[in-house]
Amino acid sequence: MRKVRMNVQGRVQGVGFRYMTKMVADELGVAGTVRNEDDGSVSIEAFGEDDLINIFIKKVKESPSPAGRVTYVDLQEDPMMEEYTQFKVTN
Repeated sequence: MRKVRMNVQGRVQGVGFRYMTKMVADELGVAGTVRNEDDGSVSIEAFGEDDLINIFIKKVKESPSPAGRVTYVDLQEDPMMEEYTQFKVTN
């Protein structure tokens, strides 16, 4: 199992990015959270099987929202992160 934190920058707020990210996570069986940040970025915590997390990261980098555009992703492994049981959109 792999635990990652991502901060996603670009056109990621006001374009359905969080909800489309949740749809991708639900399809893959990835758990975690996604939330808007005050600086216009989106933060994601994701937990799941290694292969599924790799696919999830790829889809986030491509922007799950057709109206969104990702310009930068800060990706960090976090073995101490909470083990979520589902994927939630917060704030």
